[in-house]
Amino acid sequence: MAATPRRIPLPNYREYAPEEMTRRARDLASELRRRRSVREFSERPVDREVIEHCLAAAVSAPSGANRQPWHFVVVSEAETKHRIRLAAEEEEREFYARRAPQEWLDALEPIGTDAHKPFLETAPHLIAVFSQAWGYDDRGNRVKHYYVGESVGIAVGFLIAALHHAGLVCLTHTPSPMRFLREILRRPENERPYLLLPVGYPADGAEVPDLARKPAGEVITFR
Repeated sequence: MAATPRRIPLPNYREYAPEEMTRRARDLASELRRRRSVREFSERPVDREVIEHCLAAAVSAPSGANRQPWHFVVVSEAETKHRIRLAAEEEEREFYARRAPQEWLDALEPIGTDAHKPFLETAPHLIAVFSQAWGYDDRGNRVKHYYVGESVGIAVGFLIAALHHAGLVCLTHTPSPMRFLREILRRPENERPYLLLPVGYPADGAEVPDLARKPAGEVITFR
């Protein structure tokens, strides 16, 4: 039976006056509303320290039973990015030509995506996110992870917000299947590719689709 962890007083909590809480909430919402997914990246380098701090924010996310079932691989080498692009485009050609139902292709049409993925090479960094179905405890015993998809999804949300807050752009890229990522990046058998995030500065003159988000009244209910 696992030992009960030592409990400590809640650290670092800060309470704000109601008007300050409202301002902070409003400012963060306004900041995040500016975020857009970008497919046109500049080749300008990004300081590794910026990426490290954004990842520190990501791994602070909550997780099922505190198992932290994630691993982030930052790819900056041109050769490795090229291999990832070739493998991803191969899967994407198969997807667009054979696997994707017409309904899904119709949904993607306004965004203008296809099997051509140059951003996988032009972005200075690719962050490959892996989920871990199981791991090891301090004694080397195999332990199951819980709520893996939910936990990794929350961590990725933290990461995307941190990258945007730092002044960078990114794209949530999910070629299907993504087994090639585990092979190219030599990840262990307990890890599965979850997401690929190209990260960097937007290219000069970068454009994005003119899309609208649903109004709050359609997606939020107070009872």
